[in-house]
Amino acid sequence: MKISVVLPAKNEAAAIGITVSAIRQHIPQAEVLVVNDGSTDETSAVAERAGAKVISHPYGKGNGAAIKTGARAASGEVIVFMDADGQHDPADIHRLLARLDEGYDMVVGARQKGSQASVGRGLANGLYNHLASYMTGHRVEDLTSGFRAVRADKFREFLYLLPNGFSYPTTSTMAFFRAGHSVAYEPIHAARRIGKSHIRLLRDGARFLLIIFKIGSLYSPLKLFAPLALLLFALATGWYGYTYTHMNRFTNMSVLLYVGSVMVFLMGLISEQITALMYQDKG
Repeated sequence: MKISVVLPAKNEAAAIGITVSAIRQHIPQAEVLVVNDGSTDETSAVAERAGAKVISHPYGKGNGAAIKTGARAASGEVIVFMDADGQHDPADIHRLLARLDEGYDMVVGARQKGSQASVGRGLANGLYNHLASYMTGHRVEDLTSGFRAVRADKFREFLYLLPNGFSYPTTSTMAFFRAGHSVAYEPIHAARRIGKSHIRLLRDGARFLLIIFKIGSLYSPLKLFAPLALLLFALATGWYGYTYTHMNRFTNMSVLLYVGSVMVFLMGLISEQITALMYQDKG
């Protein structure tokens, strides 16, 4: 099979040459595509000198947009996505490809303990993994890892779902599970990145709740909304029991909680239908 390696890169001149050279050393037959997402440094020139084919965006469109550009341009039957900042070891590509040969459609490099950039991000990723495991009914070891090997035709089915920002790993993983494709995880160690991170605590911290809801909406929204509706219904019933026993009355708070539980449940039903439409066969 022909292999394409796609690296989204923005201002990664310090690391991109080393990363591309290492990929060409370990997978010499691979097509290496660097998607230069509006860099203002020498990322494009350094990548070309190292032997990569460079596709440049005229301005920064986002990590997810770079992934989509690379996926459309890749000629390989299998696409390997990696970060361009030196976190991922190209020597691990062989292990991901070996798992694909076992019949999987996507193999994700699952970062082990000590590979997270910070304690806070590690805790957030742990929460994502547990929630995604609950939603899909399968163990999800690393929902947000950007190091993965996919069958190109399967991945392109979901390009229209991928956001232009940083949450493409979450979206693609949940979409593969929803479509019934096979997903596997291969343990890897991620090194400390070279250069400065593009993640901003205040800006990207707001994505935390957004990703939580995205996990639900991409798979089965009712599994996320139904427990919340049940909780509100239980609170309403408990409060009604308390006020009826002590004050012999049905309060406005109970009404609000009951109405809230019904509304949340109906939102889940509607979201379930919308999600089903998202995965209709476009062919």
